[in-house]
Amino acid sequence: MNDPFNQGETPRKVLTAGEDAEGRLDSWLTGVLEGEFSRNRIKSLIEQGAVYIDGKPCLEAKKKVHPGMVVEIEAPEPEDPEPKGEDIPLEVLYEDDDLIVIAKPAGLVVHPGAGNWTGTLVNALIHHCGDSLSGIGGVKRPGIVHRLDKDTSGVMVVAKNDMAHRHLADQFADHGRTGDLERAYLALVWGRPQQLRGTIDAPLGRSTADRTKRSVKREESMDAREAITHYEVVERFHELPDATALAALVECRLETGRTHQIRVHMAHIGHPLIGDPDYGAAFKTKANRLPDEAKHAVNGFHRQALHAYLLAFEHPRTGEIMEFEAPIPEDFEELLEALRG
Repeated sequence: MNDPFNQGETPRKVLTAGEDAEGRLDSWLTGVLEGEFSRNRIKSLIEQGAVYIDGKPCLEAKKKVHPGMVVEIEAPEPEDPEPKGEDIPLEVLYEDDDLIVIAKPAGLVVHPGAGNWTGTLVNALIHHCGDSLSGIGGVKRPGIVHRLDKDTSGVMVVAKNDMAHRHLADQFADHGRTGDLERAYLALVWGRPQQLRGTIDAPLGRSTADRTKRSVKREESMDAREAITHYEVVERFHELPDATALAALVECRLETGRTHQIRVHMAHIGHPLIGDPDYGAAFKTKANRLPDEAKHAVNGFHRQALHAYLLAFEHPRTGEIMEFEAPIPEDFEELLEALRG
């Protein structure tokens, strides 16, 4: 697009179709707004007369888009419900007046969102911390300065006041390049990287096939964002005569923190995470090459085998370097032992 995204007075958004614009209006708007609204929501807005083309209302969702077309959309932001505290058990690794460090279990969504307005880590934190989280980081994400995918387990730090939130957020934005932030993950992957230690430097952006997913992009792509992962093979399982292996335990350290970064990067070099339904589904049949115990363990493991085991950061008040490790969860440990067996 020549004019990718101009926002006028709320709630009107103005967009200009670029030289490559084509297809139906509802489909084009859904793609340009990058998942901000579902296609059904866009279609509904069109039918309600909330979409204008060159200043005139358009009621046809199937109208063809042409380069240079100016599209205006009136769509007030939906008001998200304020999250309430819920008595959800937390494994607390450390807590003081400024922050709390927890070991997040797999299966727990970090913050409320579409389809997950309750039962999240935020709901648990509000119950545990009380009013100290009120207003920190916005209504939907009080205190949250970083996140883990729903099915990724591991250590997280949460701010309990504005000072701590700003300080921690700055550290995560810097990715440890000039400070003391450190993040390390353990991943069980298919195969074994040819190089036992290496760096994956591959920009990431939204997948064109499914905008909830990420994919490696060319640097010149409009939505390409720098993504760098350092990895090292820690252990190999069922090595073969040609020096390859059926699976491996890999430590990954992040230099950037993009959505699904480790999952996409490891799949990019041909070694997706075991159990990953989004980026490793094509490798499921490789379980048939494993001994029976390991095969059954892999087939019964229904999430990506990824655990954020280490987090180090500078305490926002004292300046002390804090380092925490989250114990490997039971399901991950059982899979690990089965592969070793």
